[in-house]
Amino acid sequence: MESYALLLGAMLSAGTVLAIAALGLLINEKAGIVNLGAEGMMLCAAIGGFAAYVHTHNAWIGFAAGMAVGALLAGLFGVLVIWLNTNQYATGLALSLFGVGFSAFVGINYVQAKAPGGMAFAIPVLGDIPFIGPALFRHHPLVYFAVALTFGLIWFLYRTRAGLVLRSVGESPESAHALGYPVRRIRLMAVMAGGALCGLAGAYLSVVYTGLWVENMVAGRGWIALALTTFATWRPMRVLLGAYLFGGVTQLGFHLQSVGVDVPSQFLAMMPYVATVVVLALISRNPAFIRVNMPASIGKPFYPGS
Repeated sequence: MESYALLLGAMLSAGTVLAIAALGLLINEKAGIVNLGAEGMMLCAAIGGFAAYVHTHNAWIGFAAGMAVGALLAGLFGVLVIWLNTNQYATGLALSLFGVGFSAFVGINYVQAKAPGGMAFAIPVLGDIPFIGPALFRHHPLVYFAVALTFGLIWFLYRTRAGLVLRSVGESPESAHALGYPVRRIRLMAVMAGGALCGLAGAYLSVVYTGLWVENMVAGRGWIALALTTFATWRPMRVLLGAYLFGGVTQLGFHLQSVGVDVPSQFLAMMPYVATVVVLALISRNPAFIRVNMPASIGKPFYPGS
């Protein structure tokens, strides 16, 4: 039973990285912007957050640094695609490639560095409950933040005027512009908010989840987060559940090895990506369902006055 509790706990921790990043990308796409640079942003935020944590010994400063890096890169991306109308897909890919190279260059001096550590978390009383305690109540606060963020985003998107405006910008920017809403500024704010969340996910990965910096340590999680938004048909709760599903797939192989099942390491490495391809292939069988839920202007440039 203890091993299953540890598996569930590992699934929640691994899924948190994907959930926070994917929720940020969902905000982007609700506003009609596709940012393929998530992988690069997360890598730059991971080294930025880790470096800040190493020098200050304060994890929250590390998280703030990661969010700042993510928001800055997303803001650069936003200016290019929203004001200069560059191709969103090409610009996102360029940002991703830039992030991979820049993070590797900046992170050379931190490869051997170790995080200060000392971050053991447990909710009093609840953390001591057999099975449930280790599985659910001994996690870093950001694990619970991901759940709270999901419900907060649901409330914001579907229960507030600002959320309605954001969705209208993604559905019909021309109509929103005709009503007097600053479409470009709204999109830029959405892109930067999404970038900040991707940055937080990257910082969590290096500061908490692994506690170290390794070149290319995001290891495709940015791409999986992008796939999650489509897999979840742009619904926050489905994003959270999908993140935990992929987190479970990631951790299942290690659990099998711990109980004596001989699983090749190459197979473990490819499992999350195989799961991503399989899930996308399954939901793509019904393209009408995707079209109904997908923001109508996603990936398309906006020309005021057109």
